[in-house]
Amino acid sequence: MRNYINIKTLIWIFGLLIFQSCTEFEPVAPKDDEEFAGPIDGLNPAQLAQRQRGDRAFAEVFSADNGLGPIFVSTSCISCHAVDGKGHPFTTLIRFGQTDSSGNNYLDKGGPQIQNRALPGFSPELIPQGAVSTKLTPPINAGVGFLELVSDADIIAMSDPNDSNGDGISGVPNYNSIPGYITPFPNAIPQGDKYICRFGKKGSTYNLLQQTANAYNQDMGIASSFNPIDVYSLLEIDPEVSIQTVNDVLFYLQTLKVPIQRNMNDAVVQKGKQVFINAGCEGCHRQTLKTGYSPVEPLSNKEFHPYTDLLLHDMGQELDDGYTEGSAKTYEWRTPPLWGLGLAPNSQGGQYFLLHDGRAKSIEEAISLHGGEAAASRNLFNKLSISDREALIKFLKSL
Repeated sequence: MRNYINIKTLIWIFGLLIFQSCTEFEPVAPKDDEEFAGPIDGLNPAQLAQRQRGDRAFAEVFSADNGLGPIFVSTSCISCHAVDGKGHPFTTLIRFGQTDSSGNNYLDKGGPQIQNRALPGFSPELIPQGAVSTKLTPPINAGVGFLELVSDADIIAMSDPNDSNGDGISGVPNYNSIPGYITPFPNAIPQGDKYICRFGKKGSTYNLLQQTANAYNQDMGIASSFNPIDVYSLLEIDPEVSIQTVNDVLFYLQTLKVPIQRNMNDAVVQKGKQVFINAGCEGCHRQTLKTGYSPVEPLSNKEFHPYTDLLLHDMGQELDDGYTEGSAKTYEWRTPPLWGLGLAPNSQGGQYFLLHDGRAKSIEEAISLHGGEAAASRNLFNKLSISDREALIKFLKSL
């Protein structure tokens, strides 16, 4: 009599092997201080439900069937902000057309952003001849709801346009016009018809609603009621995404938790923090800010530690790209938050792409390109002992 195994037995054995393999190598969830996508604490059930809708919408992939393009940069929000971290050179944006505070002169030619990809049958945009341009790597999303709520009064208090204290640092806010659908914050302190803005590499975007509506429109070619212009024809069209969806994504962004510092009690990390302060880095990268009032109670009147002052600073000739937005000069950049710096490679393919355009492949290289108001701190960094330099880098990677 022949020995054999019937098909059902084979399926059972195969299933058992798969089960054992899955249980043996079950993935471990990241620690709370190793990821950005979690919610802030204290949200109620209705808020958690809205946030979940926003999370799904953030990951939605668009195509020709649901409004993509026909020219675009990416097909989803998450493709530029993997795990809500920093972007990769593959998702870098290209802006063009403004050289001073008089405004963008190429809005009738597709400005301010190039849509460098296109659906079949359409051609992607090219930078118009003679237009200045710059490359901008997508920023980290974590904690942006807290940055949005820093008051104008606090931002102005951190500014020092005439360097009155003589420390060589003279940060200023970016005052810019805001679109009609934006309601200014109750505590806003405008200059004429221009308002202090907080977001974007040049700090030219007022709040997260404007940032979200612009991302749908300029990055994916998706029209909304907030920004109903088709990026291809430059004509007004019917909305391709609902107000509810935009608001859900907005709420998702507003309620992303802040990055959590790791190993903060480590002796070398503590030493590096003191080196950071002694080198004057905190003159721009302010450790502690606070939010004002928010109807979302977990965001309201909270102290947090982003290491930014949300101000524009002269960063010198090496970072002068000839392009600007709002009232910023071509050599001025908003201080980027340093929180999450140590985890940046997780969303950047395993390595660093730092500064506004991702040109710096390490923290040390990024520091070496700091000029202008940051030149003194850069020079102090170059003179550090090996142990102090290593401590500083370890501190920065703990953020």
